Amino acid sequence: MAESRITRDDLENKFRAVQTDLQGKVEDRKKNIMSAAVIGGIVIVVIFYLLGRRAGKSTSTFVEIRRV
Repeated sequence: MAESRITRDDLENKFRAVQTDLQGKVEDRKKNIMSAAVIGGIVIVVIFYLLGRRAGKSTSTFVEIRRV
C-alpha cells in the first residue's frame, strides 16, 4: 500500500475552501435576517402604538374648565 501523507498545505487549502463557502452562506442569510428583524420591529411598534391609542381613549380624563 502506498502511504500518502497529508501535508499542512493540504489541510490549509481544505479549511480555506470550507471557510469561504460558509462565509458566503452566512452573508446571504444575514441579509434576510436583518430585513426580517427590521420588518418585525416596525410591526411591533405599530401594534404598541395602536394598543396605546385604544387604551388612552378608554381611560383618558376629560377636564372641563368653567368661568364663573
